[in-house]
Amino acid sequence: MSQFSLLEASQLSRYFGSQAAVDNVSFTVNKGEVVGFLGPNGAGKSTTMRMLTGNLAPDHGQIRINGIDLLDNPRQAKAHIGYLPETPPLYKELTVKEFLQFCARLNGIDKKQRQTAVDTAIERCGLGQVAKRLIGNLSKGYQQRVGIAQAIIHSPAVVILDEPTSGLDPIQIREIRQLIRDIANEHSVILSTHILPEVQMLCDRVQIISQGQLVFNDSLDKLSQNMLASTLIVEFAQALSPAILSQLTGVEHVDALSTTRYRLHYLPEQNPTQQLLQHAVSENWQLTTLMPEQHSLEDVFMKLIQKEDIDV
Repeated sequence: MSQFSLLEASQLSRYFGSQAAVDNVSFTVNKGEVVGFLGPNGAGKSTTMRMLTGNLAPDHGQIRINGIDLLDNPRQAKAHIGYLPETPPLYKELTVKEFLQFCARLNGIDKKQRQTAVDTAIERCGLGQVAKRLIGNLSKGYQQRVGIAQAIIHSPAVVILDEPTSGLDPIQIREIRQLIRDIANEHSVILSTHILPEVQMLCDRVQIISQGQLVFNDSLDKLSQNMLASTLIVEFAQALSPAILSQLTGVEHVDALSTTRYRLHYLPEQNPTQQLLQHAVSENWQLTTLMPEQHSLEDVFMKLIQKEDIDV
């Protein structure tokens, strides 16, 4: 994946009175990436999104879209942004094709290229069967597709989607997720969502904001590492003394969950799995279960925004 940055935010801050809604936030979004942007209500997520789309000026900091300064050259920079607000900005009295033709004109697409741009957006968003129907008569899933179509019709460098699957049924959610994956092949995507499993399914990188500050900005793999707990669940065909298991290198504490099932708490840098397997074979412990425990993404999210340790 190319590491060319299509969006660069540097030291963004925004105050409302004396309250810092966003406090010195910096990040980049690279070509071909889907970046999940998460945060609890009131964390500064919406304020950041509004600044990135040029709808709200930062008090401090800089935003560059495809190399163009958004504050110095807003019109040029905005031409490289596609935006889907949480409530899609649709004219429901128009047909899908009429609306997208209007959006093509708004985005300054040359008259000779407008029809091609409209047809391409309709095809990419799976709107061919409803192109001549009134938007107001479409299901919410199809209306969401129209909203995405207007965001990509001018082939922007960066597409910003705010809660794109909100209020959809499971089938519609699956279809929109597939559409987002397809869009990411040609654009950079920032995805704001409250649905944590969606992040795992769609995103390459995750940014979590809390109290106006980024508390996590790393790959999905790194987030998954945070989900690993320093505990193992083990079970044997017959009872085994917890004291024997406590003698394994790195094991700090053993919980007896039943007469044959135990939870081993170990030091993160001293995973006892290999030693446990060796003892199980050499001493005939009849090991029937060996399962690393994982925290849920929700647990990790809460840990990061609360700056607390997770109890295991």
